[in-house]
Amino acid sequence: MTRARLLRGVIGAAGFLVVGELVIRFGLSDDVDFPAPSVVLYEAVRLLADGEFLLGALTTLTNWALGLLIAVLVGVSAGVLLGALTPMERAVRPLLEFLRPIPSVAIIPLAILLIPVDELMKVSVIVYASVWPILINTLYGMHDVDPLAKDSLRSFGFGRLAVLGRVSLPSAAPFVATGIRVAAGIALIIAVSAELLAGGAAGLGVFVIQAGSGNRTDLTMAATFWAGAFGLLANLALQAAERRLFHWRRVRTGAVS
Repeated sequence: MTRARLLRGVIGAAGFLVVGELVIRFGLSDDVDFPAPSVVLYEAVRLLADGEFLLGALTTLTNWALGLLIAVLVGVSAGVLLGALTPMERAVRPLLEFLRPIPSVAIIPLAILLIPVDELMKVSVIVYASVWPILINTLYGMHDVDPLAKDSLRSFGFGRLAVLGRVSLPSAAPFVATGIRVAAGIALIIAVSAELLAGGAAGLGVFVIQAGSGNRTDLTMAATFWAGAFGLLANLALQAAERRLFHWRRVRTGAVS
């Protein structure tokens, strides 16, 4: 089934590119404003030998990875703590529900004013944006733990920490993994968005701005292509890790925030 879905996706993407190519070649659209897919793909391949682009991509991916790692540490720890201590969760739940809907892109200008260090500002925004799906999914996972399993372990004399490590965390792990996969996509979006708004010395967003200012639509779209490709590869890698780690249990995605 997975291979069939992959094949359908490849056929769909190829069909889209063919249609776009025909539209340009038959003069139905201006190839200056909208370059042909073949031109964009050519430029995308050529960018792999462009040192400036590679430096920008490395900068963006480094910020993305660092921000996501911090978000995982914060989100999982807070989710486990709040999930294990119900009174504490009830106390902070209104604050969480107030902060969570705030669009992450909207706080970038505020972060620029409050955090003068460029890379620190970008990583901080990435952490803020990507911590929510991890935290919420961890909370759902902690709430989904079978109470009978916990009671059974307690009846054998196991303490709170033992129950947490032997029952709660393994049961919540698929939820956590789903939250991390969702957060990875959000983190990449915010990483590029922060570069588009704040600029900087290097980055995918910075490269896109520079290409756009030079009226190089083909380069702009080629760099955007790689931003999407990085997100797709990260998602596929995390999906494969989920299937390998949790083959014993169907990963539930209904708890995604």
